[in-house]
Amino acid sequence: MHPLRSRVTVVCGHYGTGKTNLSVNLALDCAKAGENVTLIDMDIVNPYFRSADYSKMLTDAGVRVIGPNFANTNLDTPSLPGSIGVAIEDGERVIIDVGGDDAGATALAVYRRQLEAAEPDVLYVVNMYRSLTTVPEEAVEILGEIESTAHIKATGIVNNSHLKQLTTSETVESSYGFADKVCEVTGLPLRFTTVPRGVSLTNELEPLYPIDVYVRAPWE
Repeated sequence: MHPLRSRVTVVCGHYGTGKTNLSVNLALDCAKAGENVTLIDMDIVNPYFRSADYSKMLTDAGVRVIGPNFANTNLDTPSLPGSIGVAIEDGERVIIDVGGDDAGATALAVYRRQLEAAEPDVLYVVNMYRSLTTVPEEAVEILGEIESTAHIKATGIVNNSHLKQLTTSETVESSYGFADKVCEVTGLPLRFTTVPRGVSLTNELEPLYPIDVYVRAPWE
């Protein structure tokens, strides 16, 4: 079961917060639920954590993947295909994995007209264990930069504070106060807290969303 509320969902956040892994989980769960779902990868910069890198697994599961043209080639300037705008305007489920810097937010702004018409759910992903977002004020500042550049407003917060395979119950539970503060300062609701499968919490904060850890760095 997935926690998505709108036909179009934008997943944004700072580098390393786990946006791509979350996007992959959401897309797979939508497909398992019998939905026709498209995952759009707008990361034209980061060479390690592009959702398009997992396109075979996603495609085999019934997920349509649209990624940057020329990604993973020797060309320096990947571009975004025109099919992205069509997908946003279409009637099927769409999940957009936005790159973690100004380039990703700028790429999203290209589709401002289509996004405004689609009235997307914009989920801002936070992870207190990632650099530059270790305190709520830093996470809020980065959200402001993304919103300003992309010309879009977040509609909810996702607490994705975990350490992949090293996650313990304490790892997740220690982040509750952090997520609450981000929600308080932004005025946005906490949509859910992610928990890697196999981790049992002693203090469960609802709502929770179990995830698998698919995305790993090349050295992991």
